[in-house]
Amino acid sequence: MAKLRWLDRYLGHLLLSQVTRDVIDAIAERKTRESSPSNANRYLALIRAILRRARDEWNWLESIPKVRLFREPKGRIRFLSPEEARRLLDELPLHLREMAQFALATGLRQRNVSFLRWEQVDMARRVAWIHPDQAKAGRAIGVPLNESAVAVLRRRLGKDNAHVFTYEGKPVARCSTKAWKAALERAGIERTFRWHDLRHTWASWHVQRGTPLQELMELGGWASFEMVLRYAHLAAEHLRGAACRIDDTFLSQTENPQRVRAV
Repeated sequence: MAKLRWLDRYLGHLLLSQVTRDVIDAIAERKTRESSPSNANRYLALIRAILRRARDEWNWLESIPKVRLFREPKGRIRFLSPEEARRLLDELPLHLREMAQFALATGLRQRNVSFLRWEQVDMARRVAWIHPDQAKAGRAIGVPLNESAVAVLRRRLGKDNAHVFTYEGKPVARCSTKAWKAALERAGIERTFRWHDLRHTWASWHVQRGTPLQELMELGGWASFEMVLRYAHLAAEHLRGAACRIDDTFLSQTENPQRVRAV
């Protein structure tokens, strides 16, 4: 909603047919000066989504202008070590601690954890599910529950009849609160660490422990294999054999100093 309110200043007086490439480029320039190219991209992506829906679903437009996004540098994936995760869980208030532990155990996105209902959980079969309209990719997700996830659910039994995670009787819609940032500081973790980075942590732990990327894609409910390739560099064990093929050549030189040319 905040993005729509900001865009309304520049688009609210225009017809859809008047939203031209020049108009969009001007908005991109303003938002970049105000914040950053990466933040401007979030607004441009919203404009693009609205225009595409107006053309493809509502048939209000025959054609739409191309929305050019700024190129963003690919940053490092931030994930917690097990020790960092333990420190953070120890510092979080109880309601956030339970949610964070469940996120680390399942890889579910924050909204899927926040609004998880008991009717979506089968404790006997140790599985939960996310409905298509709740999933980012628009596809249902089956969530196998490991021991850590089941332990959290058992502690939550009887707390609320409808939702698994609540605080003062309501689902916790926002997790990146002052309490979250304060816990990060006490745990010695940079305050830029986001709740969504718990999902990156879950995926990174899986890959580091040998989970194949194809299985990770299914576990995480990603729509494309490209989305999980960001974690591929954490699983280089399968290349160890290839890396060792030059060992003989290297060692034969270092073990026979007479054969090494003096500099």
